[in-house]
This record gives sequence, C-alpha cells and structure tokens, in this order.
Amino acid sequence: MDSQANVAHGISDISNRTEPVHVLVTGGAGYIGSILVPALLARRHRVTVIDNMLYHQASLLDCCGDPALEVVRGDARDRDLIARSLKTADVIMPLACLTGAPLCDRDPIAAKTTNLDAIRMLLELRGRSQWIIFPTTNSGYGVGVEGVYCTEETPLNPISLYGRLKSDAETAILDAGNAVTFRLATVFGASPRMRLDLLVNDFTYRAVTDRAIVLFEAHFRRNFIHVRDVAAAFAHALDCFEAMKDQPYNVGRSDANCSKLELCEHIRQVVPDFYFTEARIGEDPDKRDYIVSNEKIEATGFRAAHSLDDGIRELVKAYRIIRKSTYANV
Repeated sequence: MDSQANVAHGISDISNRTEPVHVLVTGGAGYIGSILVPALLARRHRVTVIDNMLYHQASLLDCCGDPALEVVRGDARDRDLIARSLKTADVIMPLACLTGAPLCDRDPIAAKTTNLDAIRMLLELRGRSQWIIFPTTNSGYGVGVEGVYCTEETPLNPISLYGRLKSDAETAILDAGNAVTFRLATVFGASPRMRLDLLVNDFTYRAVTDRAIVLFEAHFRRNFIHVRDVAAAFAHALDCFEAMKDQPYNVGRSDANCSKLELCEHIRQVVPDFYFTEARIGEDPDKRDYIVSNEKIEATGFRAAHSLDDGIRELVKAYRIIRKSTYANV
C-alpha cells in the first residue's frame, strides 16, 4: 500500500458535498492567509493553520474564539507535522512561501526548501482524494510581448529564482492531479499581516508618508488583484472544484493591467499632492512587463470585486495606523 493511502484518513470523496470541509492552510498567518482564514471560517469550514510566525505576527488573534480553527506553530517543511496534519484534511491550501524575488535571492536554500521541496513532500504525503488549491505567480510569464495578453497557454519564462521555484511547484502540483493553481497578479490591499513591499502597497505608502517617488522602468506593465479577491478566488475554487480542477488560472482584475506610471496617476487621484518622476535608478529582478488575460477564470463565474482605486483608498486609511518598519518581507 503506498504512502499516500496510509496518510489520508479524511473524507474520501468531497466532490458532491455542500457542507463544510476541513481545510489545511500552511502559511495561514501570512498576508493572504490572514484574509483567507477568516473567510473560510465565515463559510463554516473547519480550518487548521500551520505557520512558523516568521514575522512575529499576531494576525489571527481575532479568529481564536472560533472552535473551528486550530493553529499549529510549526514549519511546512516538517515532514512528521505535515503527515499528521494531513490525516483529517479534505482540502490543502499551501500558502507557506518565501515570497518575492528579493527574499528568495537573500536565502536561496530556504527558498528552495520552502517553495518547492515542501510542495513535493506534500504531494508525496497527501491522499489522492485530497484537493489542493495553490497560489503561484504570474511573474512566471517574465517579459511579455507588447500588446499581447498572457493567457494560461502562454509559455512560462520566469526570470528570478522566485519565479522559477513557483513555476516548478505549479508543474508538480498539476502533474499530480486533483488540484487548481492560481497565477496571481500582484496583490494589493490591507491585511492584518501587512506587506508594504508589494507595488501598490509600497507606492501608496510613499505617497502618504513622503508625498513623492522616483520611478524606474515606469512604463513596465503588470496586472493587479486585491487580497480580498484572492481569498474570494479560493472560495470560488472550493465551490467549483470539479469544473476547474487540474488547470491553472490567471487571477487578477481585467481592468487593472497598468504601468507604474499609470498606477501613480491612480494614487494621485486619492493623494492629490503626490509627486512622481522617472529616472534610471534600478530594475525589477523579475523583469515583469506584461499584460494578462483573466478570461479563463471569469468564464467560471469569478469576478474581482475590489478595484485598484478601492484598494488605494483603503491603504491610505491603513497608513494612518501603521508604519513601515514592521511590515515588510525584507
């Protein structure tokens, strides 16, 4: 009997179930998880979070009164811990990740063991009936072709170590089957485990605190998605898993393919005295310059609800509360 059959003791078939399920979320106290976990609990799912609390965050405190939540302080690379945690899980959402090119470049060994090796271990240990919903990144598209939308059929060409690891993890998950992967646009918006190193979050912070920014590669374009819409996409995949499974999906706002310069113009609508200019002072390690089509996931019934402007207004309020030193990955 193979190891997969030995490990999984959860529900053998959840494809026709409408009642709550047990969701295992690794990295569940992170930027996305801190929005996703409360959303899952609100839908009456049972949730187990595994997180090493790398950033000393306390982002799930408001959920601790819910008896459907279990929090385990541990590492997603811990084989024994993952094996035990999988025994009762119906759905796995592996969010644990060293996120972003700068962080992965700083510690490439930790990046590989967390972003790829831990995923391969998870696939080895899980039962075949257990669903996986996995977030990757559309930075895997690398440098796009001007005027041509990247679809799920566009060949991946990741530039950074981060992009390569996430693309390799996606390939492994889809090859294993019974999974949905999300190629996330650049995420923005306020979260209890805030990140200020994300582009919209960073630029809005600079507008609020410094009132000015100098742009490099100002005409590079990318797609964007609000963190609450990311959580909604996970919930949507739970509801539509059988129709969506074993495929990747771009997840972003179709009206939010914009350049850094256009992003700053959006911010200036909310922060009128924001000044920005261009100079050759740096480069994006991911070389992200592309436009993305989200038509495939939209055809399943999903629509992002929060606009770029909504997120900027939200962030301006958030930055009256927080300061940057506590809220970054690097």
